[in-house]
Amino acid sequence: MKEEFINGLSLIEPIHRALREEGFTTPTPIQRQAIPPLLAGHDLMGCAQTGSGKTAAFTVPILQNLAKNQKNPVPRSARALILAPTRELAAQIASSSAGFGKYLRLRQAVVFGGVSKKRQAAELSRGVDILVATPGRLLDLMGDGAVLLRMVEILVLDEADRMLDMGFIPDVKRIIASLPSRRQTMLFSATLPPSISSLAERILQNPQRIHIEASGTTVPKIEQKLLFVDQKNKKALLLDLLKRSDVTRALVFTRTKFKAQNLSVQLSRRSLRADALHGDKTQAARQRALAGFHSGSTRVLVATDIAARGIDVSDIDHVINYDLPMEPEVYIHRIGRTARAGKTGTALSFCDSSELGYLRDIEKLIKRQLPVMTDQPYHSKTVAASRTQAGRQVARKAS
Repeated sequence: MKEEFINGLSLIEPIHRALREEGFTTPTPIQRQAIPPLLAGHDLMGCAQTGSGKTAAFTVPILQNLAKNQKNPVPRSARALILAPTRELAAQIASSSAGFGKYLRLRQAVVFGGVSKKRQAAELSRGVDILVATPGRLLDLMGDGAVLLRMVEILVLDEADRMLDMGFIPDVKRIIASLPSRRQTMLFSATLPPSISSLAERILQNPQRIHIEASGTTVPKIEQKLLFVDQKNKKALLLDLLKRSDVTRALVFTRTKFKAQNLSVQLSRRSLRADALHGDKTQAARQRALAGFHSGSTRVLVATDIAARGIDVSDIDHVINYDLPMEPEVYIHRIGRTARAGKTGTALSFCDSSELGYLRDIEKLIKRQLPVMTDQPYHSKTVAASRTQAGRQVARKAS
């Protein structure tokens, strides 16, 4: 964050020092607009796409406000509760919060499924200042009497639209019903479908509203290309691309868990240092996959959309859509995994004949046609021609 912006926030010295050490030099739009009202205690609804920097936008004010009103947490309680849809995102938020708050005397904990509840309950027994949790595991711990929410002063719902997609909203409502009515509440979402807007109206009190970027826009620093290919040639095309010298760290998206696992195995057999990230893997295996990708020992990570939420690796140079997403907004979330931290990146999207409808929805959302990459050995003129023909039919209907 720019020094004058930090100074203007009157942050306490321990947070100020941590931000400098973490390398925050220029605030993102969501940080610049959200941090001041959150420091002032307002409720907030923020709409910003994945990779926009919203984690810091809410963790910094939480740390400041809790530290300025330092108190010992009540046993089995939390002063601030942050809900996230996936284990990976919860772990990322907890890591960021710990980094920004490393010079503060605040206790933090993160709880999610796939690991021992007993250990998590023991960690919560003394009480914590900040609790980051996935909804399902939090409800389990609440049912066991391991955590009480009546002392929560601050609530954050992060990636609310993804919680909706994953069916967590009923769980979220049950959790909110256990919270005190007097609290500061923040809701962040990449998109605002009617159900999320309705939820926001019920849980937020006179909120500040921030809409940073329309969901139909994409990051200018990402070079986007479309590759027409027959389904039978997708694997061969991926292998050809991954052999290129400019692909040093690639995130590959598939539509199913089975395909992600199978593809990663086949890439590994070709000595491409690949691993998979999907919901059928144990938490330990998922953490190993993420750690390997983050360190660079894994060059290619093949992931499903749900598992990939929370991946925060700044030097992913290529995102490859092996399968086009069924929902056009997901395309924006996917490609936003590259060109992070001010860097540039490339997004390559495969499209076979069965995916032309998904392609039309994506291009309608981003308001432009993706440029076609024809200098690849498996370019399908048949699929390309089908796209052109379909486009003419749409144009005729419109006229």
